[in-house]
Amino acid sequence: MGHRLTAISTRTGDAGTTGLGDGSRCSKSAARIQALGDVDELNSHLGLLRSLGLPEAIDNLLLQVQHDLFDLGGELSVPGMTLLKPEQVAALDEALKAYNAQLPPLAEFILPGGTQTASQAHVCRTVARRAERSVVAVADEVAPSGGAETPPLLRPELLQYLNRLSDLMFVLARTLNRAGEAASTEIYWKHQRQPRA
Repeated sequence: MGHRLTAISTRTGDAGTTGLGDGSRCSKSAARIQALGDVDELNSHLGLLRSLGLPEAIDNLLLQVQHDLFDLGGELSVPGMTLLKPEQVAALDEALKAYNAQLPPLAEFILPGGTQTASQAHVCRTVARRAERSVVAVADEVAPSGGAETPPLLRPELLQYLNRLSDLMFVLARTLNRAGEAASTEIYWKHQRQPRA
């Protein structure tokens, strides 16, 4: 790892392949590489959100999430390695429950937006959903050896984590809108319901 971090430009990917953490190489178009990129993008968007200035408790929560996403990415990069723990998924469940309990129930869908921090939280939510879809694509791949004894390509905790995280980002977006200096209100979707013919 140290060598790879020192030699940032290795030129080994010039032919369209990239190295995984176990030393193997695969196409940059592979589902696993797409998933790694989406998780990395999600982590970068979380870094941007944290740079905008958040309440301390939310900032600390998202800092831990950034560390967790490195664990998740590590599992994607090194097939067979276990890094993300069930307790990390459970921690998201607890945070989701705690923040959601402070919010009024929704009567309708809301538009993404409001304060800058809430808007960026919505971006994080959508990127988390995309990362989840990319990880599903990896999980759906058939292992080359086949057979009933073949272990799953990914542990369920990876999908569980991203699913909970996208839900949490929706709840945090609502929380941040209500904490904003302008006391931003949520904008409900104006759905023009047409009578059926």
